[in-house]
Amino acid sequence: MKRKIVTLFVISIFTINLLTIHSCKHEPLSKGTDEELYNFAKETNGYNWFKNSDKQLAKSSGTGHSQPFLRTRYNTVASAKLDANGKIISGTSFPEGSVIVKELFDNSTTIGRYAVLYKNTTHKDADAKGWVWGYINADGSVAAKASDKGDACISCHSQTDNIDYMLMNKYFP
Repeated sequence: MKRKIVTLFVISIFTINLLTIHSCKHEPLSKGTDEELYNFAKETNGYNWFKNSDKQLAKSSGTGHSQPFLRTRYNTVASAKLDANGKIISGTSFPEGSVIVKELFDNSTTIGRYAVLYKNTTHKDADAKGWVWGYINADGSVAAKASDKGDACISCHSQTDNIDYMLMNKYFP
């Protein structure tokens, strides 16, 4: 009898754990605009790096991102607004079609999240300046929806010395 009770108890615990695991909520994988931005983030061909270097930078004191390292790259359209040293031209405004991807690293080898800006003034998810904001985990799950129009990001990116929301020159001179 005691053995049956123990067996029944073990089976009950196993069943509860199994149900708990399957009922856990996972962030949804990106869809729609978020998927479009994730695809931009995954594509690396035709991009130029900030300061012409793919070297990781230690996060700055002014960042709201928790990851300790980052790299920033610009598609060919956005690269037209970089100077010969790979820095953003002061006072510039990025043209339509610009894509800027900030790779946020959890450690020295692993990208944990992408922050993506896509300039498309007619896009349904564009903010008042024409930017579509993406904040997507490396696995494709969404950290902040593009439909939020950068609400969680704009206050920081609007600080003094930003260049069309960009802060790379300010914190990495």
